[in-house]
Amino acid sequence: MAEEIKRAICVGEAVIELARGADGRFALQSGGDTFNTAIYLARAGVPTAFATALSDDPYSQAITALAEAEGIGTDLILTSAGRLPSLSLIDSDARGHSRTDAWQDGAPARDLFTLPNWSRLAVALGEARLVYFSGLTLSLYTNIGLGRFLAAVELARSNGAKIAFDPNFRPRAWKGELPRARTVFAEALKRVDIALPAYDDEAVLWGDPSPETTIERLQAFGVGEIVVKNGPNSAVIASAGARDAVPVPDVVVPVDPTAAGDSFNAGYLAARLSGRAPVEAAAAAHRLAGEVIRHRGPITPRAGAAVH
Repeated sequence: MAEEIKRAICVGEAVIELARGADGRFALQSGGDTFNTAIYLARAGVPTAFATALSDDPYSQAITALAEAEGIGTDLILTSAGRLPSLSLIDSDARGHSRTDAWQDGAPARDLFTLPNWSRLAVALGEARLVYFSGLTLSLYTNIGLGRFLAAVELARSNGAKIAFDPNFRPRAWKGELPRARTVFAEALKRVDIALPAYDDEAVLWGDPSPETTIERLQAFGVGEIVVKNGPNSAVIASAGARDAVPVPDVVVPVDPTAAGDSFNAGYLAARLSGRAPVEAAAAAHRLAGEVIRHRGPITPRAGAAVH
């Protein structure tokens, strides 16, 4: 019998997005930070599954159909009937900066690790090659859910899975409770092999004055491989005792910065899983992110890449 191929499992939330286009009209699409990363991992040829909870409504069905069209395993999408997924509205403020407002309090993804059949997620995570999640993932769950999820992550790691984490701190997701966010992140970081923070987020949550400070703080938690994303500036990598700056190859004015970090993470992780060194992986990640921000929406054009 052939050996079963181990998968990357991305854990989090897929949402319905209403995004205003250049013509002023809103278009319906789907997204979500870890969901976007799952799509780009799958496109890179990495066997990938997405773990979340959706409902039995047409929007949830469209998200699942998109995942299937992108070759993502949907067997870890649990169902909680009679509800609706989160809704995000993406618009610009008076200064032209992107603004996102979200309605998610009743979304089924929040109950992923307290649903009756949550234990099968723990089993699947224990058999994964890579487990990827974000700070937004952690913001979804109650303390009970967090305990179960982090225990499953620890089991996966003990079984040989690599654990990758993008803190992706968003104050609104944590309802402004920065002390709770710091506490939860600290517990998660004890179980992380690859950290993929954005420096701007770390400066808000922890007050880091520089990417180097971010690296030192994460190393204190025992994280062995750190990639600090710093917008159009160089990404800074710390791994195996070395520290390198990997510049953005071509700085472009983004058409839409949505999913720049999500696609960077996918490009980096896919390259690392294929055996490429961290510096090479960061260069590949820059290239993918640079392509994504040339297009509107989180997913670059491809058949089945939007919710209709």
